[in-house]
Amino acid sequence: MTRPTSARLARYGFTLAGTGPKAADLLGDLGLWNADAQEPADEVAGELLTVLSRVADPNLALRQLHRVVEAERRAHPPAETPPPPPEGRLRRALHLHRHHEEPVDDGLLGTLRRDRGLARRLLSVLGASGPLGDDLVADPDRWRVLCTEKNGVAPDADGTLDVEGPPTVAALRRAYRVGLLRIAAADLTAGRSLEQTMAAITALADATLAAAYDLAVSEVPAEPSLAVIAMGKCGATELNYVSDVDVIFVCRGDEDLAAGTTVAARLIEICGQVAWQVDAALRPEGGRGPLVRTLASHLAYYHRWARTWEFQALLKARVAVGDRALGEEWLTQLGPLIWHAAERPEAVDDIRKMRRRIIDQVPPKQKDREIKRGPGGLRDIEFAVQLLQLVHGRVDESLRVGGTVPALRALVNGGYVGRQDGETLLRGYRFLRAVEHRLQLQQLSRTHTVPADAEAQRWLAQSLGYAPLPGRDVVEAFRADWVAHAAGVRRLHAKLLYRPLLESVARVPAEQLRMYPESARRRLQVLGYADPAGALRHIEALTGGLSRTAAIQRTLLPVLLEELADAPEPDRGLLSYRQLSDKLGSAPWYLRLLRDEGPVVRRLARLLGLSRYAADLLARDPEALRLLADDAELTPRDRDVLEPGFAAAAARHLAPADPHQAIGAVRALRRRELLRLACADILVNAGDLAPAKPAGMLEVARGLSAVTDATLAAAVRVAREVHRVDPDLRFTVIGMGRLGGDEMSYSSDADVLFVFDGGEAAAAHAVAEELRRLLGMPAHDPPLGIDADLRPEGRQGPLVRSLAAFRSYYGRWSKIWEAQALLRARYVCGDTALGTEFLALADTLRYPDGGLSREQITEIRRIKARVENERLPRGADPATHTKLGRGGLADVEWAVQLVQLRHAHAVPGLRSTRTLDALDAARDAGLVDAADAAALRAGWTLAAEVRNALTLVRGRPTDQLPRHGPELAGVVQLLGAADPQEFVDEYLRTTRRARAATERVLDS
Repeated sequence: MTRPTSARLARYGFTLAGTGPKAADLLGDLGLWNADAQEPADEVAGELLTVLSRVADPNLALRQLHRVVEAERRAHPPAETPPPPPEGRLRRALHLHRHHEEPVDDGLLGTLRRDRGLARRLLSVLGASGPLGDDLVADPDRWRVLCTEKNGVAPDADGTLDVEGPPTVAALRRAYRVGLLRIAAADLTAGRSLEQTMAAITALADATLAAAYDLAVSEVPAEPSLAVIAMGKCGATELNYVSDVDVIFVCRGDEDLAAGTTVAARLIEICGQVAWQVDAALRPEGGRGPLVRTLASHLAYYHRWARTWEFQALLKARVAVGDRALGEEWLTQLGPLIWHAAERPEAVDDIRKMRRRIIDQVPPKQKDREIKRGPGGLRDIEFAVQLLQLVHGRVDESLRVGGTVPALRALVNGGYVGRQDGETLLRGYRFLRAVEHRLQLQQLSRTHTVPADAEAQRWLAQSLGYAPLPGRDVVEAFRADWVAHAAGVRRLHAKLLYRPLLESVARVPAEQLRMYPESARRRLQVLGYADPAGALRHIEALTGGLSRTAAIQRTLLPVLLEELADAPEPDRGLLSYRQLSDKLGSAPWYLRLLRDEGPVVRRLARLLGLSRYAADLLARDPEALRLLADDAELTPRDRDVLEPGFAAAAARHLAPADPHQAIGAVRALRRRELLRLACADILVNAGDLAPAKPAGMLEVARGLSAVTDATLAAAVRVAREVHRVDPDLRFTVIGMGRLGGDEMSYSSDADVLFVFDGGEAAAAHAVAEELRRLLGMPAHDPPLGIDADLRPEGRQGPLVRSLAAFRSYYGRWSKIWEAQALLRARYVCGDTALGTEFLALADTLRYPDGGLSREQITEIRRIKARVENERLPRGADPATHTKLGRGGLADVEWAVQLVQLRHAHAVPGLRSTRTLDALDAARDAGLVDAADAAALRAGWTLAAEVRNALTLVRGRPTDQLPRHGPELAGVVQLLGAADPQEFVDEYLRTTRRARAATERVLDS
């Protein structure tokens, strides 16, 4: 009666049940299990059971082992069955073996007991591969090729093909399967690397190809001049256990075609019978083209007709067998074509489309389990690596290697792929290829799909070496690693394959990428660099030496030089780039950011080439370069977002009562926000950034005003803390001028009024003075001038007044220009209630009941004429002065403000501090003709845009639009216009119309 599998056997991993033999019966028949005691037969049997328990499928290994032993018994029946040796004899036999004495050949079971290496190798194979086990059953003596050598060394597993007897197809097949058995055994037990296993399988394939070639040649009258070119995984020395072997056949001349075709066809037939299919579909014209072509025919095809993917395939080409001199000539002739393929306009996109087509061909139900073609699979790694090779290998010969692993290492060493990214891809590649190998080894079938069944995944996990641990299931551990590797590969594939830098580099001819001094100097002249020698010195300083940094710079600079060449002063842009690189060159993230993160290189070139303002900000805050990698980081921030951050930065340094550190932190944040706004402004206008919300001059003006609001709010808190001001003192800042109108430009001062209540005037004055002092200290950021000249009595009056003093002054002494100035008054920071009270007081002046008298209107016109005559700088061109010139900012603002003073008491829509909002309200109320309103809006908007552009281009404030020169060219390019002279003409036309509309409004 058959006993059930014991709990002890279950712990070894045996679960054989059902109608077939039980595990205990099979083990008992093999002399490994004591059924009565329910334990291993002896100590050695226990060790063998332990080995069995660690293989991929202990049940399969046990069945296979029993079948092999049974086949051996049938093939070599003993004369009589000796009794099992007593324990003493067994130990004595082991002792003799350890002392290198020749044991008696007692078959597989006896050898397993003596040769622990054989036990590990054989049982691992039996538990991992059904077909290899079947081979051992069919050839009961084949297990001997896995025995440990007499010197204790494992048998060779380097892919040699040991053919016994004449080289027939049958002999080749047996030799191939023996070689595969050795490789599998070493792969499963010897801790061999993936590269060693792939190299051994490829060597075995090469040897098989060579034997098949010799056999095919022996069947023709004369050997033709024929070379067999290995392609794909065979060419890259990356073969799987089961894979088609891709080849291309090339013969010397027409006289070799007939015999060469016969040999090629016979080679394909032999290899199909021996081991695997030979696939010649990568040849010119694929399956429709002739099987064998002459060298000349190959060259003609690749010169005229080959597509990008065909050159991509040639990256892995190598000579396998046949006429090696011919094969090497073929490779040499095609080499230049391979390394210029990426310069085709469509090349990069072709490779990307090919990868997408491969993914689309995967059945939807298998896409998530396909480790080769699916997302995050092996093809993702291979395509990313091959595209980088094609683009950068044109000038870097270290990248001209066939294998994925060596190519990836070369890309990392050359700085084309980050070290961490490269390591992630390498780990992912090794993991996925190991999974692929185990899947194929199981049935020696070509598969790349992880089974959906949990038990099948358990077998796969155990074959990969996952062992159960307390609290960890091997399937869950395998799945977690699989998901992590696939996610990392998928992320890096998208990052590398769709890296914008690739397209830019691919567009640069290889000769220019090499940056040889003479050719570089000529190229710089062609690109428009005024000082090619100076530019070359910068280039040599950045790219000199053999460091990784220099290698990355050699990749980046050709693209940067092209982008900077579009700027009016490319030399200045290159100098700025060198200065930035000198500051950040040792920072590991800097060049990695430029190389890897989206459009950063192009954006940086645009900023450095067009804007001294942005270049200066970057030089002062190089870390802010990270903003260019993320579109969301280039979105202007609202005051509600900015103010808490500014306040927190100040508070961190106020705890130890260090006002200079506190205001330094605030100013650093302001500098970062100014750069954010400048970058968005420049890049949106240049078409390099799609804004998350409508962008334009008004958004920039309001963003600048919000930054100033947050800066002043934080500075007030610091100033109050410095002077330990009584909490009962109410202090508020009222914005005036462009700050009050939310219309700040890059060059604007902050026009303010300081108001206090409920405390000492001296304390309020101390806060205001401290605020001006802190914000006026020299620092590495654009200055923020605090201008309080619009206060009562101007500079002669006190800097700070109480609310009561303001009320008294405005009630007795106020003039019409002060009411006009208050039209743009708004609360900025400080005591909110006090600000509201002040604005209520201001409303009585700026929106006077009944509007203005005739005398007041005349006075405004007189002041306007005086300002125009006296405040325009000496030598300024009134036609192109953006602020005080004809039809400029001041013209439009005076016209709108006059309408507000006259009619805001009756038209609530006019009660806005913003010029264009008030203008729209005047048009809607019929107070300004629609055509005049359009002319005023166009003039004001264009003047404001030009004023901002001038500051961005020059790096310092100016209101004068030049009529010619690089600054005009920079403004024109920044604003997206085409021709400088046409732009000046358009500016003059627009401001003339605005001037005419202003005069009509003022005279109405």
